[in-house]
Amino acid sequence: MAIEKTYAEINEKIRSGKAVVLTAEEVISLVEEKGVSEAARQVDVVTTGTFSPMCSSGVFLNFGHSKPRIRMTKAWLNGIPAYTGIAAVDVYLGATELPEDDPCNSNYPGEFRYGGGHVIQDLLEGKSIKLEALSYGTDCYPRRELETYITLDEINEATLFNPRNAYQNYNCAVNLSGKTIYTYMGMLKPNLGNAHYCSAGQLSPLLNDPYFLTIGIGTRIFLGGGIGYVAWHGTQHFPGIQTDAEKNSYGPAGGTLAVIGDLKQMKPEWLVGTSYLGYGATLTVGIGIPIPILNEDVMSCVSITDRDLYAPVVDYSEAYSQRIPGNLGYVSYAELKTGKITINGKEIPTAPLSSYPKAREIAGELKNWILRGDFLLSEPARLLPSYQDQITAKTLDIKGV
Repeated sequence: MAIEKTYAEINEKIRSGKAVVLTAEEVISLVEEKGVSEAARQVDVVTTGTFSPMCSSGVFLNFGHSKPRIRMTKAWLNGIPAYTGIAAVDVYLGATELPEDDPCNSNYPGEFRYGGGHVIQDLLEGKSIKLEALSYGTDCYPRRELETYITLDEINEATLFNPRNAYQNYNCAVNLSGKTIYTYMGMLKPNLGNAHYCSAGQLSPLLNDPYFLTIGIGTRIFLGGGIGYVAWHGTQHFPGIQTDAEKNSYGPAGGTLAVIGDLKQMKPEWLVGTSYLGYGATLTVGIGIPIPILNEDVMSCVSITDRDLYAPVVDYSEAYSQRIPGNLGYVSYAELKTGKITINGKEIPTAPLSSYPKAREIAGELKNWILRGDFLLSEPARLLPSYQDQITAKTLDIKGV
């Protein structure tokens, strides 16, 4: 008999303390022992996690009005420019924004980069942030200059809104050129000197729901140590692209999420300003997503292992910048996590940009929230576009519907 559960049924079990919750790592052994059907009967929720650099992140801030009032046309937070084209005292601070005089703007490799992501972390740590603003002055907003200090507690609202997070899968980056290059995948040594990857693999949220059977608009998530929500599909959302018929790889990137949450309830250990040598600044974000086990299809997806998940190996030298496709093959996350892979007959060391131990911690923390009854699942208002949606759309277009 087919197994079918509803969100209401699972939430009632959570409220009564009877829900069975496992992490995506823990559920693997259960499925190997009991099989998909029995595991789907026993388990109600599987939790996932990722802790990775996510450049397409930032925060909306509303400062409240000064006396006299100002309509900000330019603003800086600790010297980092914020976008002001919203309203009088609303700004958006992007995680990758740098000071206007930063050496990175002159293509200088440099060292530590203080950027928007670091300001976000400083706000969470309760530090005073220098706010500077300019205006042309109006009758209703006569003030032309403002210089003050703010803290997160003092401002009206701080809403984390990240347009593109939690990539479904990502490249394994290498460098075929004869010189060291500095990229958003870190420093890549010449002549296949190293390889960097950026995914939690079997714990990664969207690799555990590759067809978007449960994740959609309104899905409640762990975001930056607090509670957030999936707001929309993320930018560059290309879900479930099957790059190799014999390998369960969704990539090179696949689906993405736009996420939103109240920064004031988040924690600095889960939103960390990050600097890349020779590249710039970003924000490392902690995200955890619960997967309700509605049926056997969902259980089949969440029981996938690092052995079955593959990342495409991509040369980040001239071929990448010129967008010239270069197929260097695929490597499993199980191989990547051994610390070495073989490409073009050469054994090279690997290193992750995402933290698997932190992803495990996030999945475990989310599991505990659910077991305590502090976190209920939210049924999406609409599921996100999937690979099947794309196929259907193309079929309808061909038929002229």
